[in-house]
Amino acid sequence: MKTILAEKPSVAREIARLVGASEKKDGYMTGNGYFVTWAFGHLIGLAMPEDYGIGEFDQANLPILPQPYLLTVRKVKTDKGYAADPVALKQLKIIEQLFSGSDSIVVATDAGREGELIFRYIYAYLNCRKPFERLWISSLTEKAIKQGFSHLREGTVFEGLYRAAQGRSRADWLVGINATQALCIAIGNGIYSLGRVQTPTLALICKRYLEHRDFAVKKYWQLQLSHEKEFVGFKSLSRTKWESQKLAEDSLKSIQRNTSLAFVTSVETKVITEQPPLLFDLTGLQKEANKRLSLSAEETLQIAQSLYEKKFISYPRTGSKYIPEDVWAEVPKLVSALQDRQSCKPAISLLKWNRYTKRIVNDLRVTDHHGLLVTEKIPSSLAAKENSVYDLIAFRLLEALSQACVKEITDISLQVLHHDFTAKGCRIIEAGWRSVKGNFSDDDTELVQDLPELRTGNELKIKEATVLEKKSSPPALYTEAGLLSAMERAGKKSKIWTSVRHYSISALERLLPELRLSKPFLAGIMSNGKRNLWYPPKRACKSMDW
Repeated sequence: MKTILAEKPSVAREIARLVGASEKKDGYMTGNGYFVTWAFGHLIGLAMPEDYGIGEFDQANLPILPQPYLLTVRKVKTDKGYAADPVALKQLKIIEQLFSGSDSIVVATDAGREGELIFRYIYAYLNCRKPFERLWISSLTEKAIKQGFSHLREGTVFEGLYRAAQGRSRADWLVGINATQALCIAIGNGIYSLGRVQTPTLALICKRYLEHRDFAVKKYWQLQLSHEKEFVGFKSLSRTKWESQKLAEDSLKSIQRNTSLAFVTSVETKVITEQPPLLFDLTGLQKEANKRLSLSAEETLQIAQSLYEKKFISYPRTGSKYIPEDVWAEVPKLVSALQDRQSCKPAISLLKWNRYTKRIVNDLRVTDHHGLLVTEKIPSSLAAKENSVYDLIAFRLLEALSQACVKEITDISLQVLHHDFTAKGCRIIEAGWRSVKGNFSDDDTELVQDLPELRTGNELKIKEATVLEKKSSPPALYTEAGLLSAMERAGKKSKIWTSVRHYSISALERLLPELRLSKPFLAGIMSNGKRNLWYPPKRACKSMDW
């Protein structure tokens, strides 16, 4: 007999159907020489300080450096504190019995770092010594599962992945447990949670909030002229930004009194090529879903996981934006399948068959899993949010396969009396990948206007002249998309991230005055759901006006 261990019941049921394990039992299925069971996620985790006999927070106990690290059953909160989760205990007992009654194990947890850790912690906790093989697949389609079972890999091949997962798990424990206890002891009042990721992320949020709050907004004024040539209307803007409204209005009056013409002093034209975007990795999908759909990162992950389990997309927890050469052969089939999806038909009709861009193909850039792809199974009925996220992934695939977008950017310099003006135009030469969604600019605020054909020395009539009042903008508060981008870049230029990343209590104490924060700042993060902006809790910063 072989035991197949999946991460979730839904995945186990699909695998059981394909291997012929049709007899349902309590906590598993059996048949055709297989036991198929599941783990309910992380059933086993690192033991807490009390499991080592360390009770109250005491400076004498720090740092806590377990040797060896103990494993324990997942715990849940009860009226009397934390206790072993009865659901986890029951399932572990079933898994132990199945392991004991098997000759070998097939690991079918999610093919990634956390999936590997889920199995290895169970394997170690049960002190199991049975040989195991790895099912490594990127989608849950019948075809992918059958191919995976025909190419099972030795479990020892993934020893490095397990060590990476184990190292991440222990790093979280060491920083979280020791830093939290040290800070609570230093403050002497209350419980404050610190973590390897959460604390520097919180520092980024508060730093941006303080920059936003303390930003001195300044007003300034510019002149705007309206022109028309060859029945094409366009506008130009003064290069000068006046800090005084009166000076701007005086300049306007001078132009209105003395001239009705603008002279073209230079015309600069350049052609730029915008390569199609790569496929989504998980972070890219989360950023796009937050920006376009106002979904949180957690919501996006849950929706993507649901689409994966329904066999509509490939494995979502990927850090790669590329696919290997062998997957490229499947891409035309995916595009063909998308023709059955109404929302994709117009975009597919614009694709140039047999001229797909292979920019997404790079074996060396594929990590545990390739970039996000749809499967040949096309959904006919999805919940609204699932539908929207699926379309993001489908349209990104179509964009990635399209040709480059070629634009002609024209910068015009004008002179009116002694004032310099500028106008910028954009002409699409080849729409390429941008035709998929019909969006020809990344920045919604970017001024893109058609310009007539102009040459140096041309005279342009001024149809209208106005004064525009503007003001400088503070650094924007983080949206989740912005925060994800900042976390991707963190450590490269951020003094705050670097200091926290290496922090001890003394490093933390140096950080707080720099940010002008009180120690209760570390109590948590608040999110304004309406605006989807991130900022620290009200009690976090000293002398804040809310």
